[in-house]
Amino acid sequence: MAHTIVNPDGLHNPVPFGYSHTAAVPAGTELVFVSGQYGSDADGAVVSDDFADQVKRTFDNIATALAAHDLDLSHVVALRTYVVNHDVTKLGPIAGAVAEHWGTTPPTQTLLGVAALATPDVLFEVEAVAARP
Repeated sequence: MAHTIVNPDGLHNPVPFGYSHTAAVPAGTELVFVSGQYGSDADGAVVSDDFADQVKRTFDNIATALAAHDLDLSHVVALRTYVVNHDVTKLGPIAGAVAEHWGTTPPTQTLLGVAALATPDVLFEVEAVAARP
């Protein structure tokens, strides 16, 4: 792995919430940036109007994008997450999907509540940064 995830003593344990506090990437490491992905099929159509379904499919789509660079989700260092009309009930599906995809070592993540995304049916979008070992 090209990066190190650390959750320092003195800060709360963020893992149950679906993120880690810090990630370090060694100098000279190639970074791969994945643009905002959402819960779409191969034709760009949103797969479901269910928030949790969109979350899961979004992370699957990030995995597909990374595979084009011979990387997988274990290489992800950071996520920037956008949630339409965010409220606390949406944290469970997000944290659950992060745990499903990253286990006990999730990447860093910033979550932003937004009024809308590209189209009215898109409820969740994520950008990712991955580091090549």
